Amino acid sequence: MLEKQRTIEKEITIQGTGLHTGTNCVMTFKPAPENYGIKFIRVDLGDKPEIPATADYVVDVSRGTTIGIGEARVHTIEHVLAAIVGLQIDNIKIEIDGIEPPVIDGSSLPFVNKLLEAGFVKQDANKDYLIIDETITYKNEDEQVEFVALPSDSYRMTVMVDYQNPALGSQHSGMFDLEKEFITEFAPARTFCFLSEIEPLIEQGLIQGGNIDNAVVIVDHDMSEEKVLEIKAKLGLKADIKIGTTGFFNENSLRFKNEPVRHKLLDMLGDLALIGAPIKAQILAARPGHKANVEFAKKIRKLYQQKKIEKKYQNIKKQGVVFDIEAIQKILPHRYPFLLVDKIIDLEFDKSVRGVKSVTFNELFFQGHFPDRRVMPGVLILEALAQTGGILMLNSLPENEIQNKLVYFMKIDNAKFRKPVVPGDQLILEAEMVGKTGGKYVSMKTKAFVEGQLVCEADMMAAIVDK
Repeated sequence: MLEKQRTIEKEITIQGTGLHTGTNCVMTFKPAPENYGIKFIRVDLGDKPEIPATADYVVDVSRGTTIGIGEARVHTIEHVLAAIVGLQIDNIKIEIDGIEPPVIDGSSLPFVNKLLEAGFVKQDANKDYLIIDETITYKNEDEQVEFVALPSDSYRMTVMVDYQNPALGSQHSGMFDLEKEFITEFAPARTFCFLSEIEPLIEQGLIQGGNIDNAVVIVDHDMSEEKVLEIKAKLGLKADIKIGTTGFFNENSLRFKNEPVRHKLLDMLGDLALIGAPIKAQILAARPGHKANVEFAKKIRKLYQQKKIEKKYQNIKKQGVVFDIEAIQKILPHRYPFLLVDKIIDLEFDKSVRGVKSVTFNELFFQGHFPDRRVMPGVLILEALAQTGGILMLNSLPENEIQNKLVYFMKIDNAKFRKPVVPGDQLILEAEMVGKTGGKYVSMKTKAFVEGQLVCEADMMAAIVDK
């Protein structure tokens, strides 16, 4: 795999009709600087909003993946993203003057050909690979969907689909070398649907740009000629359509014997681009779809964001330590004698954190609380919990905002002190995020333990404010 970031050499344009919205648009790929990432730019809107192609901005997954900021949307982005990831492009601007990229032939190949025509430029910055070093799983029992990400020194995918439908049945496929296999074996795989799905999709206001040239229609039941003509009218098709003997509309032949599952792999490749970083992992997927793909991408993206933060603040990796005291001082503004967290031993991005405070005889507050029976003040246990929670909150912000923010605690409810904390005790401080409002206000449940016994707990609310 490539080690340096790359962008395209020159801008290039493609145009056409969107599959689901039926709207026409012009889409222009443009070079982008190092560490820019992949962003769609709605040039038809007044402020030309830029929408990063990451899981944080996904707003809909019905029959395609849609990202958006405010009222700005870009629908059905997965085929474009698959082309970009398949060609290992890290930084690119995608200017679009409508709400949906053109479907062209229903595959990623037209986008691949345009990007190849634009050429590539190697940039100075190294690729920021997310290296999966532990097994990550995702399951949806109701839909019988399962994903597994395993450690690997390259990017590999294996996909199985089972529609329990005799027209398609079970299929599987695997991509084991992105550079050698993507362009020829997966980019040409076209989108597909069953004949029985067409009318429900039309009723949902989808496939307004669909026709027999940009999708494979699999015949899964008999249909009268009258009904076929009705579907033709609903789709606004001029060309004749007929149910042949091959199992597809108009005797349309497949590009690959297992083209449907290859297209599912292509969709998944595009959706997993929403992780926001190139990855090294082996992905195994059973019955994937856009909803599950995006949920899995969100889970892996959180891991990527966490690893990125850990790498930024923790200079020397230590066994069992996420952040040592040096790293904590880079994150929190507190200093002696009011820095009350010694290390962070566990962090699950945007969810929970666990810290440690070793309480010694030399603590300044023991001089007056109390000279004859030293007890850590309850308010300071709460402060230690708040500081621990502050690390979780600040690190739930975008990286470029962390240094300019502070956490102010607004409310403490249900505070209870169960047991005195004395010199020699080691406090285990836990904070779990339970709610977010507008990205500014955060609610947390906090608990402090000594030797496994609960000594303090409280519900807290805090605000993230500018310094």
